[in-house]
Amino acid sequence: MKSSAKKIELASVDDLFSTEEGRQDAKLEKIQEIPLSELHPFKNHPFKVKDDEAMMETADSIKQYGVLVPAIARPDPEGGYELVAGHRRHRASELAEKETMPVIVRDLDDDAATIIMVDSNLQRESLLPSERAFAYKMKLDAMKRQAGRPSKENVSQVGTQKRSDQLLAEQVGQSRNQIQRYIRLTELIPELMDMVDEKKIALNPAYELSFLKKEEQVDLLDAMDSEQATPSLSQAQRLKKYSQEGHLTLDMMRVIMGEEKKSDLDRVTFTSDTLRKYFPKSYTPQRMQETIIKLLEQWQRKRQRDQER
Repeated sequence: MKSSAKKIELASVDDLFSTEEGRQDAKLEKIQEIPLSELHPFKNHPFKVKDDEAMMETADSIKQYGVLVPAIARPDPEGGYELVAGHRRHRASELAEKETMPVIVRDLDDDAATIIMVDSNLQRESLLPSERAFAYKMKLDAMKRQAGRPSKENVSQVGTQKRSDQLLAEQVGQSRNQIQRYIRLTELIPELMDMVDEKKIALNPAYELSFLKKEEQVDLLDAMDSEQATPSLSQAQRLKKYSQEGHLTLDMMRVIMGEEKKSDLDRVTFTSDTLRKYFPKSYTPQRMQETIIKLLEQWQRKRQRDQER
C-alpha cells in the first residue's frame, strides 16, 4: 500500500539560519580577484590587442592605481575563465606585472557572451575596418540565433518586430546597408584585409574585391605586386564583373592593375625635401603651401596681362 503523504523536502541548516536578505545577497554578482593566468581570451576575439602607446599608458595607470573597472568573464569548462570584456586591461595588467585583476564572473551562453564582448569594444574611438567587420558579423549572427530565424531573409515572426540587422544598425549608429558592406569584408583573404586596415586599399574597392573567389584574391596580390599598384573603385568593379562572368585571369588582372589611373595623370607631387631648399627653415609646410599658391596666382595674373598686350 502506497503512502498518500507528499514527499517532504527538508531545509538545509544554512537555509534554516540564513535570512532572506542574506539569501538575496548570495545571488548578487561579486567582484573577484582572479589570477591573470586563469583568464583566457574569448574564442575568435575580433579585436586586436596591441602593445602600442595607448597600451603602455594603460599599463602605467594600472601600475599606479590598479584596474578601476572590473573585467567580465564566464567559467571555462576546461578550467579557468574565458574573458568576455577586458582583454586590453588583462594585457595591461600583465605589462604592469600584476598577478591578479578584478573580474565579475557570469554564467553566459555563447550568444549572450558574444554580444557583451562586441558591445564592450565597439565603444572604442578608433576601430580597424577588420575589427568592425568581424565584430558586426559575430554580433549579428548571435542576435539572429537569439531571435530565431523563420525564413532565409530572417523576416520577423511578428510583423511589428524588426530584422536583426536593422536592430544592430540602430544600436551602432550605422545604416543597415553599411552594416552589410562591413560584414562582406570578412570574405577577404587576410593579406587583403591587412591592406584595408593599413589604408592601402579603400573601403569601397575592398567591398568589390570581396566578391572575388579566394584563389582570385591570391592572384590579385601577385598582380598588385608586379604592377606596384592597388585597385581603384572602377578597377575593383571590373575585376568583380570579370570574376562573375568567369573570365578573370592573372594576365587580365595585371593588365588592369597596370593601367595609369586618371588621378595619377592629374596629380603633381613635390616632396618636402624638394621644396625645403627654396624656403627659410622657419617655414612650416602649411606656410610653404600658402606661399606657393600666392606665387602661382601672381604668375597667372602676369601671364594674362602679357596675353592682353
